[in-house]
Amino acid sequence: MTEHPIPTEISLHRKSRLLNISFSDGKTFSLPCEYLRVHSHAAEVTSRRTPETGKEQVNIDRIEPQGSYAIRIAFDDGHDTGIYSWETLYDLGVNQDQYWQAYLDRLTEAGYSRSGQRLASAPDAERKIRVMYFNYLASKMRKESEELTPPPSVETVEQLLAWLRRVKGERGYLLTDETVRVTVNKQFAEPFTKLDPGDEVAIVPNSPNPPPPPPQPTRSGDDW
Repeated sequence: MTEHPIPTEISLHRKSRLLNISFSDGKTFSLPCEYLRVHSHAAEVTSRRTPETGKEQVNIDRIEPQGSYAIRIAFDDGHDTGIYSWETLYDLGVNQDQYWQAYLDRLTEAGYSRSGQRLASAPDAERKIRVMYFNYLASKMRKESEELTPPPSVETVEQLLAWLRRVKGERGYLLTDETVRVTVNKQFAEPFTKLDPGDEVAIVPNSPNPPPPPPQPTRSGDDW
């Protein structure tokens, strides 16, 4: 059985945003941070209906060994769940031109540029997402799901929750970051997870019991 090449040197050039990797078979690759980021095998990336965009300026914050078989790369956009095995890195190096062109082709088919915003850049008629409420949220919101068109300023899960807290008025306190967790297309999402038109967003309480409503401000006699 032929042993797979393993890295002999890994060096990050932050200014150039390049990860240089030399392998035991003599091959050396210069992999752009953007290329590595958009080809992450993490579920939050692979589960998306459209390719990652807006990563031209992304850089690597840190690289952490994962045993003797892989590294975990933490990017400065907050994505830190991508595990890159030696086989994956070698494959990305050998097929870099092919994979990069395939990525550009996917962007073209989806109607995006590399720097294009997803949800925010879509026309109103196409910017709809479905939001589903679970457990006590369904009764509190008086619906199990609804189709919404967030404003262009809403691009991430964190921004969606903040917007929902505003538009839900007195029920907004039920949607704090501490009391709920969110899935996007059935995959647990991070606050920075981007939203696409047509995404299915599920909001699930962290507890079976709703949090107490915030105290109402007291008024002095002069305020009445």
